[in-house]
Amino acid sequence: MTADAAGTPNPAKTTHTTTTTKAPALAWRDVRVAYAPRVRSTEPVVAVDGVSLAVARGSTVGIAGESGCGKTTLALSALRLLPRTARVDGAIEIAGEDVVTMRWGRLRAVRWTKAAIVFQGAMHSLNPVRPVEWQIAEALNLHRPGAGRGATAARVNDLLSLVDLSPGRARAYPHELSGGEKQRVMIAMALACDPEVIVADEPTTALDVVVQAQVLDLLSGLVRDRGLTLVMIGHDLAVLAAVCDRIVVMRHGKIVEEGPARQVLGHPRHLHTRELAAAFPVIGDPSSRLRVGRIRDERAAGSAAGRPTDALLEVHELVVDFSARGTRVRAVDHVTMGCATGEIVALVGQSGSGKTTLARTILGLQPPTSGWVSFAGNPLPRTRSGLRDYRRQVQFVLQDPSAALNPKHTVYEAVAEGIRIHHLPGNTEERVRAALTQAELTPPERYLEAIPQELSGGQRQRVVIAGALALQPQFLVADEPVASLDASVRGQILALLLRLKRDLGLGALVITHDLGLAWNIADRVLVMHSGRLVESGPVERVLLNPECDYTRGLLAAVPSELGRR
Repeated sequence: MTADAAGTPNPAKTTHTTTTTKAPALAWRDVRVAYAPRVRSTEPVVAVDGVSLAVARGSTVGIAGESGCGKTTLALSALRLLPRTARVDGAIEIAGEDVVTMRWGRLRAVRWTKAAIVFQGAMHSLNPVRPVEWQIAEALNLHRPGAGRGATAARVNDLLSLVDLSPGRARAYPHELSGGEKQRVMIAMALACDPEVIVADEPTTALDVVVQAQVLDLLSGLVRDRGLTLVMIGHDLAVLAAVCDRIVVMRHGKIVEEGPARQVLGHPRHLHTRELAAAFPVIGDPSSRLRVGRIRDERAAGSAAGRPTDALLEVHELVVDFSARGTRVRAVDHVTMGCATGEIVALVGQSGSGKTTLARTILGLQPPTSGWVSFAGNPLPRTRSGLRDYRRQVQFVLQDPSAALNPKHTVYEAVAEGIRIHHLPGNTEERVRAALTQAELTPPERYLEAIPQELSGGQRQRVVIAGALALQPQFLVADEPVASLDASVRGQILALLLRLKRDLGLGALVITHDLGLAWNIADRVLVMHSGRLVESGPVERVLLNPECDYTRGLLAAVPSELGRR
């Protein structure tokens, strides 16, 4: 059976499948999805190549793999949500009905009522100008037009309660919700019309470990209590194992391994599955301590404990207050810390703990209410020219490389921008080439004329890092540098940070909610909660023998622990 992605079936190949109660809830049968050829190419891009997978009613299946492996294409094909440039061959069945050849009217009825999807990136999936209640009620009004306004409002409140949100949040707009709350709204929308199948595409990406654990517990509870069939897409095997009974691993559009979740997580057979498992280190595993792939920092093994006496960057009794709707909110509360030359310090904590506000204050982007910041023994400058010179020495690596790069600028222009702003001497192109080489974008001439949309997520992050390295800084402040990257790319960026430290003596303050990252590359770890530093010290002591209950709570919520439940 063949159809274009927009949904016009090929009449010559249309077949009819009788729905039976014994049919799987969702099944892909020899499915192949190909996209139209790219510019300057005549060959179609095959995203899914001959995949057959049946998901039994009431079961939970995780589909794992790196970016580009075809897992999201496979998920979107279940409800025929692919772009018009995609060609789908094979059969995709929901409760025995073939979605590929389904007429538009029937497809519209199946969406939301038989199967629904929780899209990746709740912030981008929710309408920013509509309140939560309107967005949840949209599907109800479409599929249950006879229900009155009062019944619809009651159903919206019931759905919010089901996902552990107060009905009072119904009138909130997306920007007024936290990341976890937005994700819960997406789940409530998917449940609106009582579907039998939920497809969740990376539902915990970029969430902190505690909120991630809460969302995973919510999904597990819904599957258990409502008998849902769940297909969950992800790149972290431990996260999938926390919810799913079975895990399927994809690579290059094909399934390379599948089996019970604990077996795939604990005893993977395929090399690619082992690589995925190794990309997220287990806290306490000596083999992953200060080592990423072939890069190892031998010098850090004997690093001094506690706050360094030769601090390059110092923060003393820093306080940052904001005014919000007539009330005073303290984002940073009397923080004192220091970072030495050539030291990687991980600043960990949940979303909203004050980590990013602290980083912005360190960079002079946010004025402090009280306290001070110093660099190399000198106080943070107040003048524009002084701040410009300071920011050359202390460079900021932003969380989202797609947002950090101008989509119309080439890689050369992006990296050269800082060189021009600071009027650095010498040949600009030579400096750009050297920075790209340091960021492992080699040969540099391959990337100089590329624009961001032509690069992978990892390559874009390397361009951001190259822009910082072009100014030859003494210190980096990196805000969630790998939060949105898949497993192997995450490892490549962490290995790059370790190599820069080893070869250039470049220190960094790495802001993260990933405790595994701290174990992987950091010398010391600082734990932040409600604006305060609640624990700090060498990584081994803080992560293996925490003194604070909050730190113990964070450790209990890491994916490697959830996967063992």
